Amino acid sequence: MPHTRTNYHREVKTASLQGRTITVENLTPILAPKVRNRRKREIEAGLYTVFRKYAPGRAEMR
Repeated sequence: MPHTRTNYHREVKTASLQGRTITVENLTPILAPKVRNRRKREIEAGLYTVFRKYAPGRAEMR
């Protein structure tokens, strides 16, 4: 699989807390729809595994 450079959407927010200015930078990757869906499925599968492991009685509820 060839490596491609990932572009990011950059969002910067500043806030004042106890007299200090805090800057938070959020970088969100810009992905093709197929890649975004694949990553979403991977995350959902990981979350399902964790919830099933730590809440065994609740995983079977529908």
